[in-house]
Amino acid sequence: MPEQDTVAVRQAGLVVVGAGPAGLAAAEAAARAGVDVLLLDAAPAPGGQVWRARQGVPEPAVARTLARLGDTGVRVLAGTRVVMPLPGRTLLIDGPDGAGRLNWQRLVLATGARERLLAFPGWTLPGVFGAGGLQALAKGGWPIAGRRVLVAGSGPLLLAAAATLRRDGARLAGLAQEPGPLALAGFAAALAARPRQGAQALRLGATLAGVPWLAGWRIVAAEGAGRLERVVLARGGRTRTIACDALAASWGLVPQAELGEALGCALAPRFGAPAIVVDAAQRSSVPGVFAAGECAGVAGARAARLQGEIAGRIVAAELAGAGPVPARLARALAREQAFAAAVARAFAPPADWRARLRDDTLVCRCEDVPWSALRDQADLRAAKLATRCGMGHCQGRLCHDTLATVMHWPRLPLRPPLAPTPLGSLLAALDDPPPPVSTEEPAP
Repeated sequence: MPEQDTVAVRQAGLVVVGAGPAGLAAAEAAARAGVDVLLLDAAPAPGGQVWRARQGVPEPAVARTLARLGDTGVRVLAGTRVVMPLPGRTLLIDGPDGAGRLNWQRLVLATGARERLLAFPGWTLPGVFGAGGLQALAKGGWPIAGRRVLVAGSGPLLLAAAATLRRDGARLAGLAQEPGPLALAGFAAALAARPRQGAQALRLGATLAGVPWLAGWRIVAAEGAGRLERVVLARGGRTRTIACDALAASWGLVPQAELGEALGCALAPRFGAPAIVVDAAQRSSVPGVFAAGECAGVAGARAARLQGEIAGRIVAAELAGAGPVPARLARALAREQAFAAAVARAFAPPADWRARLRDDTLVCRCEDVPWSALRDQADLRAAKLATRCGMGHCQGRLCHDTLATVMHWPRLPLRPPLAPTPLGSLLAALDDPPPPVSTEEPAP
């Protein structure tokens, strides 16, 4: 296992933020060449969402990678998040032992993505989950066995979540994908041209054998007295109601690019959502800052690993004189990104979401703001000032996704801190850093 470090660590040649597939690959590639690497992640253990530990037991791929990282001296800050960037290539971080400063020569952002959970009537009822969120709960030991679950929305994440839930004993009431049969057939053709992704889809399909597949059906509302009891779906002019204990809903993934934005990195739409802009070497628009994985565009775990390895090798070349990046990595990444573009086309966010919202549908559940208070606002700034939409605990990560989809409003400039943070951690940013320790003998 890598050495478990604390927030007292103040500097590293390479700091990697995010310990999912991209971050682990970047840390390993750089450390192999002799770069001093510090890897931090907000989760209690490395792995990210893709390789999340199951009830405390790491995925085999994570365990093998951590063993290799331990041999190279990579330091790990688990349960540690970045509060905000500070001047001079410094991050303010907060972890189990409190706040601290972290200086870096090179920085790789591997902050991943979050799922897009759009507002709809009844989505705040107990029993309604994001598909990825319910999958994470099940992996953590939340009791799902025996519960009747409907999985609905759009995108490949639904397949992975449904497979996890079924393996953990859930009774799947159905898998409803909004794209119709023609769109799904086009996606199937893209799978057929890529044997690795096709084989993965076949394995997921085998796991889900016998589950009702509802192509072209969309969520109208979640209903129940005090908690979820049923979900109303629609297709064309028809509706159907499915009784269930839980709804796992999602409409794809959105890059978590907040830290990159706070650092000044350029963002641009990629694969259907704003992402950190990178070049072929994974460099962002800010010198010394790289981005890899889903924060640079949602393209899957293999693409994330390839991007992480490229970024780590480039950092190693800059800091340790390592050799060039093999061309095979760029070719493999191009194939993965071509497939990601096909996925984005097949599972684009719905264009008719405004018509699905009722006046009393809560859009911002942190601040209890209904659709009727938002639909006539001019932009996100006006909506925030008039209704406090986006000022709650999630800081707009959920409600602003809905409004960006429905109203096509540009997002507001990010203000640090990046997440709700104890006051003591913010005060640490005001303290002068300690003077360097001198190893020289005092003058006589």
